[in-house]
Amino acid sequence: MNKLRHVDYFILVPYLVLCAIGIVMVYSASAYWVQRQYGVAETKYLIQQALFVLLGIATVFFFYNMSLKVVHNRWVLLTLMAGLVVMLIYLIVHGRAVNGAAAWITIGGFRLQPSEFAKMILIFYLAHMLTSREDRFQQEDFRLRQMWQPLFVAGMIMLLVFVEPDTGGFAILFLITLVVVMSSGIPMRYGFLWVLMLIAITALGYYIVSHYHFPGLEKNYGYQRLVAAIHPFAKANTVGNQVVNSLYAINHGGLFGVGLGMGSQKLGYLPEPYTDFILAVIAEELGLVGTFVVLSLLFFLIMRFYLIGIRSKNTYHTLIAYGIATMMLVQTVFNVGAVTGVLPVTGVTLPFISYGGSSMIVLSMAIGIMLNISYHSERTQRKVEKTHA
Repeated sequence: MNKLRHVDYFILVPYLVLCAIGIVMVYSASAYWVQRQYGVAETKYLIQQALFVLLGIATVFFFYNMSLKVVHNRWVLLTLMAGLVVMLIYLIVHGRAVNGAAAWITIGGFRLQPSEFAKMILIFYLAHMLTSREDRFQQEDFRLRQMWQPLFVAGMIMLLVFVEPDTGGFAILFLITLVVVMSSGIPMRYGFLWVLMLIAITALGYYIVSHYHFPGLEKNYGYQRLVAAIHPFAKANTVGNQVVNSLYAINHGGLFGVGLGMGSQKLGYLPEPYTDFILAVIAEELGLVGTFVVLSLLFFLIMRFYLIGIRSKNTYHTLIAYGIATMMLVQTVFNVGAVTGVLPVTGVTLPFISYGGSSMIVLSMAIGIMLNISYHSERTQRKVEKTHA
């Protein structure tokens, strides 16, 4: 009970507000769709999302009260990593493809998305491995090959996710790895080299797809998504349909929106508007003002996480905080980029707002861990202040 009195409300309150907004917007975005597509009650996804949120809140308080030493244990991490690898391999071999990716498995009637859980497991693993090697990074003769084990494991997980294929999940895992490794104390020249390579590859890929046509790739799902982002209106009747209707929704909403529940693009124009493109529904119904509120809450949380990482005196906690903040930042940027046509559609959901159980549980786990780290940082600070008093 003493721990509950010291909860970080700068994390908990935005989380609860975002979850509440998510429940309302999932209902607004899904009511027509589930009746038309599945012939079931319009409240189906409303009830499910509310249950996901309740389960998420329970997850928050579980991880807030859990000792962080549990996820700093080598055998626990090896068990989690082994289970993750088995699930990802099973997906590749036996997974059922949805929207171009075999990303879900069914266990006991529940659909799980292993690539969502891979994000948190990879953060725990990298933080543990890099903290244990912290002293080596300060040595003048440091070489990148000294980090072969964590980089190999991270690369294996990314490869399995990419093969699903889940390009959005792959990109998030890559950027998490990049930020956590760069923050671990390795010489900055290695980090800058990776960043320059990433920028060069991205720029080259964009130029090639923008200026050249590849008939042999016309049926490739990833290539189609990339073309749709670069030439959405030229492909408005095919692969660009989602992006074009999303832009129409944003334009229609204007500054204050057409009113909650009054949007038109969700009425059969935007496929599954309660998942990847729920921000377009928010923009149409609540306008730029409503969109600004949602994104402000998300970026406030992200900045809070980075700040907690900066203030923490514990390297392990710092790396976890940076990893979680990066996960949420990249996921938010990818979703907003897809909805506005700036980035390809990768199936990345909007944190706490989009419909989905796996995403809600993983993000709630992240919230619980950050509350835990924040509590320990504040407790350490109070002890220091008492010592100097």
